[in-house]
Amino acid sequence: MTTTPSNAAPERRPKLSPVWLIPLGALLIGLWLAFDHWTSQGPTVVLKMTDAEGIEAGKTSVKTRNVQVGQVEEVALSEDLSHTLVTVRMQQDTARMLNDKTRFWVVKPRIGREGISGLGTVLSGAYIELQPGDGKKEKRRFQVEEKPPITEAGARGLYLTLNARPGSSVATGDPVTYRNLTVGRVVDTEFLAAEKIIRHRIFIEEPYDVLVTESVRFWNVSGVTLQLDSGGFKVGVQSMETLIGGGITFGVPDQDMPAGAPAKPDSEFELYADEEAARRGLFDQYLEYVMLVQDSVRGLRRGAPVEYRGVRLGTVEQVPWHFTADQPETLTRFAIPVLIRIEPQRILEDEEADLDEWRRRLDRMFDHGLRATLKSGNLLTGALFVDLNFQRNAEPFEQARFEGVQVFPSTTGGLAQLESQVAELMDKVNSLPLEQIGDKLDRNLAASESTLKAFAGTAERLQQLLEDPAVAGMPERLNDTLSALEKTLAGLEPGSDAYRQLSGTLQRMEQLLRDAEPLMRTLKEHPNALIFSTDPEPDYEPKAAR
Repeated sequence: MTTTPSNAAPERRPKLSPVWLIPLGALLIGLWLAFDHWTSQGPTVVLKMTDAEGIEAGKTSVKTRNVQVGQVEEVALSEDLSHTLVTVRMQQDTARMLNDKTRFWVVKPRIGREGISGLGTVLSGAYIELQPGDGKKEKRRFQVEEKPPITEAGARGLYLTLNARPGSSVATGDPVTYRNLTVGRVVDTEFLAAEKIIRHRIFIEEPYDVLVTESVRFWNVSGVTLQLDSGGFKVGVQSMETLIGGGITFGVPDQDMPAGAPAKPDSEFELYADEEAARRGLFDQYLEYVMLVQDSVRGLRRGAPVEYRGVRLGTVEQVPWHFTADQPETLTRFAIPVLIRIEPQRILEDEEADLDEWRRRLDRMFDHGLRATLKSGNLLTGALFVDLNFQRNAEPFEQARFEGVQVFPSTTGGLAQLESQVAELMDKVNSLPLEQIGDKLDRNLAASESTLKAFAGTAERLQQLLEDPAVAGMPERLNDTLSALEKTLAGLEPGSDAYRQLSGTLQRMEQLLRDAEPLMRTLKEHPNALIFSTDPEPDYEPKAAR
């Protein structure tokens, strides 16, 4: 066991110099400043852009409602050089803005249908606008959009989906109108290659969302609508914005149709080409028939009316329809198939159509002579429509089908009948003996010419006779004779001597005639009374001597 001597000196410990408190305090302050700087900074986000036009590191800011919430720290190209990556340092307390529904876009001068925007960036430079989202999932990488969003964040309204056929001119940002009042916008447009349709996403703002019901129809009103059909010439213009670009409108095409229940969010509707197509979309109960037309279908278009004595019963659906399909053997010549629809709902009032009963009724009408004919609806445009009517002495119709659709019996139209009659007339004219008729006509013309020459000579001689002075003086001599006769008759007035002498002469003549009357009667009865006696003595009969 080792023991320490009691007289040994005690061990000294080194003392901490106060000088070390200065660097220690500096270190603590530095750590505090670093911690404060780290905690005061917001999150870092990466923005993906096609190009970085107008974006500069350390200068370009990120704003929302004109309040700066971040700044661009770095601008770099992606590894595959296909796009640009922009690193942005956000400010403190901005993490709640960054979620899966947050949107970014670059604000710069733009000229569009809505007007001119972003003029303030001409001097200050472009900046990135942030639209906070209300999503539940945090996100730190975003795609910068090419154009500003159509709707503001938190806007209240109704989102709908419209399906259209390819060829629609509607684009993102086009207005949605109701009776020329803008009530919404097209927020997105995409083409579904597999289904071959264009899908439009639209937003209807409050309080106009209550106008959208289950009965409304949407149709295209892009630019100026020109329509030339059997109804005439129609021009439609909605607004200046739709005239320059395009647009969509909606409503209930048939005012008598009930509005129905309000549409639900994200409901799907069909986008029709025009108002007439939207009106046809109301009639979802129909019977399809095919007409085998042996006339020309020039002027017959899809959507042309099918009428019965002026009342519309249906619509022409497609011209031609299955043009290359095999045709029935009963046809005498190649016919053009036309698909039509009979729509009973057009004449029914709030009633469900019994399609089977309508088909049986039409079959009975076929047996009684109901036929379809193409007629001209407008002489100016040459548009045709289908007219249904009963034909006298119609040929019997046998039920037939074409490509699985029942055939609607048809006859030649008015123009075709006229052409046929003209052809028959020309055949009759060609069969006439025109040469013999021409020879006889030449002879008749020659005889007529000689007659005219004789008549001309007679007229000339008559003119010479009228120009003779003796004939010219005849009216004057005739006037003198009439004047003398007038004077003579003036002397025979009652009471004059001549009148008394004439009366006496007439009385004596009357007495003479009265006295001669027996003589005249005798001569009338016995013409030989002047030679023989009126009472001759009887003849003596000779007798023989005894």
